[in-house]
Amino acid sequence: MTDMTNDKWINIDEAAEYLGVKPATIRDWIRKGKDVPAKKIGKQWKFKRSELDQWVRSGKAEL
Repeated sequence: MTDMTNDKWINIDEAAEYLGVKPATIRDWIRKGKDVPAKKIGKQWKFKRSELDQWVRSGKAEL
């Protein structure tokens, strides 16, 4: 069964804290086309922890 906390939408500050980087780093990754699993909702970037986990495991994160 899927952990519901991993499917909750989080903002860029929460995503940065989750990944251990600064929000500016995530914005830079998005600008550089690093395939960050992000959705723009209105003017804000939103993320799901489960998608971030999968992205890191895929090796695309290059953290």
